[in-house]
Amino acid sequence: MLILSIDTSTRVCSVALHQQGELLGCYELLTEKTHSSLLTTLIEKVVTHAGFSLSQLDAVAIAKGPGSYTGLRIGVSTAKGLCYALDKPLIAVHTLEAMAAQLQPFYPTTHVLCPMIDARRMEVYCAEYEAGTRQVLRETQARIIDEHSFAELLQERPVVFFGDGAAKCQPLLASYPQAIFPSVSIHPSAVTVGYLAKEAFDKQAFEDLITFEPYYLKEFMGTLPKAKL
Repeated sequence: MLILSIDTSTRVCSVALHQQGELLGCYELLTEKTHSSLLTTLIEKVVTHAGFSLSQLDAVAIAKGPGSYTGLRIGVSTAKGLCYALDKPLIAVHTLEAMAAQLQPFYPTTHVLCPMIDARRMEVYCAEYEAGTRQVLRETQARIIDEHSFAELLQERPVVFFGDGAAKCQPLLASYPQAIFPSVSIHPSAVTVGYLAKEAFDKQAFEDLITFEPYYLKEFMGTLPKAKL
């Protein structure tokens, strides 16, 4: 089982290759606006440098969102194009669940994992998972953060806030004794997308290439071009 995984949910452009659930290679760029220009190059490199060809893939996995509208669109389009060209199945993995999987082994079930992706101003895309089991405690939502956010939950259990959305929340929530902010930056990664993709592959949980769309969570809010005088 050879699975190529892609995550372009945020500014991070990440690809990984797994065989039987074991990581063979990963390339990540943490710079802005690299998705459209370098994604296919990273895909080619991670596959060929591991000693394989694209035709040997058994499936392609994509982080479906939520996240950046443009990033998700580029990642999903690329993944679907590969699946069409190679006649391979597509696996979709929830971006926030994949982020939670990164920290799942490091905290007991008494803790709650709350991955956050930065949205606009004081808004984040977030969800709540039980550490250790990754059981969903609160579904994905777009949430505007203030000093009262998560107050009830933080009175009951320790909550680990992480992701690029957590940084702007820390000044508002750090006064709660049970609010935990890891000192290491945690970002979406194709590595954990690949681990979860194996679970989906074992269940034959594949997407319909025709109807599948990214999980944007909110409608795209663009800006109108300024009228020329």
